[in-house]
Amino acid sequence: MIDIQDDIYSSEYLSFIKKKEFPCVAAKTALTFQQIKCLVVDHLACPKDDAAILEFVYDFVDTYRQSEKLYHSAAVIFKGPEAPNEAMFEELFWQRLQSLSNLDAQHYGYDRRVVADPSSPDFSFSLKEEAFFVIGLHPGSSRAARQFAYPTMVFNPHAQFEQIRNNDRYNSIRDTIRTRDVAYSGSINPMLQDYGEASEAYQYSGKAYDETWKCPFLSQHGAINHHSAA
Repeated sequence: MIDIQDDIYSSEYLSFIKKKEFPCVAAKTALTFQQIKCLVVDHLACPKDDAAILEFVYDFVDTYRQSEKLYHSAAVIFKGPEAPNEAMFEELFWQRLQSLSNLDAQHYGYDRRVVADPSSPDFSFSLKEEAFFVIGLHPGSSRAARQFAYPTMVFNPHAQFEQIRNNDRYNSIRDTIRTRDVAYSGSINPMLQDYGEASEAYQYSGKAYDETWKCPFLSQHGAINHHSAA
């Protein structure tokens, strides 16, 4: 049975992406293809829903791997906290990712196409041996494009970006998103880096960092895998 209230949260998220001014054209494409999956859970600080989140992401991975289309995305929407500031959201965001990773390490290795060390330019978050670029959204974000009404983690398969790059479409999509984001937010995202220049961990939570920041994530998946050039 579908929870009507949960369906409202999911509808709000899809409406957020659908807004004309929303800058991420990749998310808009995923919406058009009906390839955005949503899960609504309780509080970002609480581990009680971690098993359900993991099952949701695992199911998403299975669906994504079987699809011939690009632009798949999975959003986990949290009902609380209601009004986090950036510091609170960042702390709880990494707590949840750490907890999910610890559970995942009991069943799977780390995606060998990426690196588990968040200080590496080749870092990407991994669940079910599938690398993800994870985006954090919340109402207190300093970036307009990240200001969704509820704390949210968006899991975007990393391999999609590689495939888009191989299709020679990455630079065009990247430039379009950046131009639209400047128009939407009034400035360029200070954490934006071109692929491979710096760890993508800097872009996850939406908070602006300086060079002294150390990502708190530590993979428990055994020895850190080396990035494969294949």
